[in-house]
Parts: sequence; structure tokens; C-alpha cells
Amino acid sequence: EAVTYINAHGTATKANDRIETEAIKLVFGSHARRLAISSTKALHGHTMGAAGAIEFVAALLALHHGIIPPTAHYTEPDPECDLDYVPNCAREQKLEVVLSNSFAFGGINAVLVARRVS
Repeated sequence: EAVTYINAHGTATKANDRIETEAIKLVFGSHARRLAISSTKALHGHTMGAAGAIEFVAALLALHHGIIPPTAHYTEPDPECDLDYVPNCAREQKLEVVLSNSFAFGGINAVLVARRVS
């Protein structure tokens, strides 16, 4: 329950986004509804092999500045993706622990986590 923000893999495809939403719900249980989640791909594009690094840097910047990047161009919510996807506008929020998901073809996946330190 320490995680406060997830930078989702979020490719804006029905199958991938639904599976990622279900995975977040499975891992975090009822805490999933309290998470701020966004995908930064609409801001920088899908950079393939560099996507994981770029998205983790975005999560680290969110942690440092307390500003969650938006899920840009989020105009048609999928009812099966019913979590807080920080639509269209950045949000100020104190963050303690952030997580960044990166998934690839062939099952090569990574999840990176960072915590604020004093």
C-alpha cells in the first residue's frame, strides 16, 4: 500500500490496457482504486527499447517534483479500465513510492520501483 503512483505501460490498445488494469487490481487489491496511474506514451511516443528507461525517468521526475504526468488524449474511457488514469491534466500530489511497468513482446517484462528518501 506504499505505492502512490504507477507509470503504466499503457499502449492505448484494448487488450493490453485491459490486461494491465486487471494485473494492477490483482496485485494491489482494493488499494488499486487509490492509486494514481498514467501512461506517458502519448507524450513521448512508443520508443520501443528505450520506452522503459524514458518512462522510469518520468516516474522519478513525478516522485521528485510531486507532479503526476497526465494520460494525454484520454477521451474515451474503457469501462473495463476503471481506475484513476489521471486524464489529460497533470496532477500535483505528494508521492512516496512510484512504480513503472514495461512490457514487451515475447514476455520480456520489467517493473521498477523507487521510494522517496529523506
